[in-house]
Amino acid sequence: MSGAAGGGSLLAISDLHVAFDDNRAVTEALWPEHDDDWLIVAGDTGEIVSDVFWALELLSKRFAKVVWAPGNHELWTHRLDPVTLRGAERYRHLVYVCRELGVVTPEDPYPVWHGEGGPVTVAPLFLLYDYTFRQPGAHTKREVLARAHANGVVAADEALLHPDPYPSLDAWCRARLHATAARLDALDPQVRTVLVNHFPLVREPTRILRHPDFAAWCGTEATRDWHLRYRAAAVVYGHLHIPRTTWHDGVRFEEVSVGYPREWRTRARPVGAPRRILPAPRGGPR
Repeated sequence: MSGAAGGGSLLAISDLHVAFDDNRAVTEALWPEHDDDWLIVAGDTGEIVSDVFWALELLSKRFAKVVWAPGNHELWTHRLDPVTLRGAERYRHLVYVCRELGVVTPEDPYPVWHGEGGPVTVAPLFLLYDYTFRQPGAHTKREVLARAHANGVVAADEALLHPDPYPSLDAWCRARLHATAARLDALDPQVRTVLVNHFPLVREPTRILRHPDFAAWCGTEATRDWHLRYRAAAVVYGHLHIPRTTWHDGVRFEEVSVGYPREWRTRARPVGAPRRILPAPRGGPR
């Protein structure tokens, strides 16, 4: 699966959270600048399957290609959602929904971007987290959760994101890591990648969180070298609701989230503008 060279850009956005009316309006205002533009959607489109369908259907009709990686919110079994599937079964259902729309998922062949800045393999990932982004003094998952409860910082995932049929979210994460690494290891070593995951692949972006304990729900130490191991030209992620560009080991990391209205209303940059991943913006590590 590949994209023809043209004048388009590889763009990215995440955390559209279309359950909010203002965020739905932001999503409705998303348009490509060129007929060949691709759009990466890096998770947390919504909590209700019909909302996810609405947003991805809209975007798939506008952009030449849409590439989706799931966030934790899509995987919630929410009381307002008539789709009551849990865990891996819910994820498979979302993959089916995306395929019906022609949207690329982590279960599909990775597309190759041949526009300016390419060729690169665009790899949407679904990896979850395993509670290894720990604060000093917390050495086990049990200690991580005890500290988070004591500080009043516990992700809603603990109530709404079910690991079925796995015994725990960290067990599901280990299974996803194993399967995904096998796919990435099989890629052409001469072609760079753009790695797309809802959660950051390295710990460093979480260090500016207002509530440090929340980092436990933000990724896994198992991916700390993946941007080097898999020749990333860029890494795209969301989840933190802190949109910015950082550099790690000379690789550009783009946090591309919109976030909740109360958050994006305070930002100076225009809300809802996708980040251009390729061709790469001018400048380098800062």
